[in-house]
Amino acid sequence: MDNIKQLTQLTMSQVMLPGQANVAGNVHGGEIMKFMDSAAGAVAMRYARSNVVTARVDELEFHLPIFVGALVSCYAEVTYVGNSSMEIMVTVYVEDLERESPPKHALSAYFTMVALDRMGRPQRIPPLEIENEEGQRKFEEGKARYMAHNLKKKGDK
Repeated sequence: MDNIKQLTQLTMSQVMLPGQANVAGNVHGGEIMKFMDSAAGAVAMRYARSNVVTARVDELEFHLPIFVGALVSCYAEVTYVGNSSMEIMVTVYVEDLERESPPKHALSAYFTMVALDRMGRPQRIPPLEIENEEGQRKFEEGKARYMAHNLKKKGDK
């Protein structure tokens, strides 16, 4: 069980710096998106044991502003695996290090990552081992998003 979690979950944290923000001290949304993509890519690479690329990012909606000096943590988890692609749920928490308050949920998004072989072609990845009911629920929800996106994509052609 712990071995599966080591392969499918990852947390990255960093303190937000002035170079990542506007003159008012608000961290640029693109900086947070880049950090989320890095966390999604890291856990996807660990799981697939290959290079990965970002194929899609579902809606990003910021619930809280993020300021310089805040500790931002990205929790990334593999929730669904297809043949060569996988869905990574990334949840961002923000913590004001100058106050004694718990981290707050700032935003979440789903990243679709595709595993690539050394020639840059999609490669098969192992199926996801599901540990419990919550994992099964996340897998089924991820599968539904995958199917809905593919149906929508086929309808656009």
